[in-house]
Amino acid sequence: MAYPTLNKPVKIPVRPETSNLGLTGRSAKRSENNSWVKGLITLVIVLVVIAGGIYLIFDFSGSGGIFSRTGLQSDWQAVFLTNGQVYFGKAVKIDRESVVLTNIYYLQVVTQPLQRSVEGEAEQQPEQRLTLIKLGNEIHGPRDEMIINRDHVVIIEDLRNDGRVVQAISDYISGQQPAQQQ
Repeated sequence: MAYPTLNKPVKIPVRPETSNLGLTGRSAKRSENNSWVKGLITLVIVLVVIAGGIYLIFDFSGSGGIFSRTGLQSDWQAVFLTNGQVYFGKAVKIDRESVVLTNIYYLQVVTQPLQRSVEGEAEQQPEQRLTLIKLGNEIHGPRDEMIINRDHVVIIEDLRNDGRVVQAISDYISGQQPAQQQ
């Protein structure tokens, strides 16, 4: 069976608004507005992806940079551990796994021996003093740097420069008196 062929050309009507040859009037403005908005949205998405990637790299790599001491405002910090020990020093690096502390001091309770009383006087209770000890003077001679497992850290606090501990550290550093705190 043979199909008849058309010898006449077929014309397909084209509307001017949808023609690719040129846009005029309202449709040209819509196209310009749409391309500007699409470009802006693309730029915002690219910036969010880049910022998210940088955050993840710094967060999971544990590298320092601007993210390593988030929230710390002063030079001296107190690091409270789960075993009740408190270390004072400078937190130079904080990440998910550890806290690196330098220039370390800690408190030790020192009990003064009993004094003998004169007959007729009541016996005196032993005097207890808090002494600020500089890390590194112990018998095993540790380096003045600690890498503390973050799982054992309860809290990290900034210390004020006018606080008693920072004043005692400053006095010790300047050589005015031994590192003692009462």
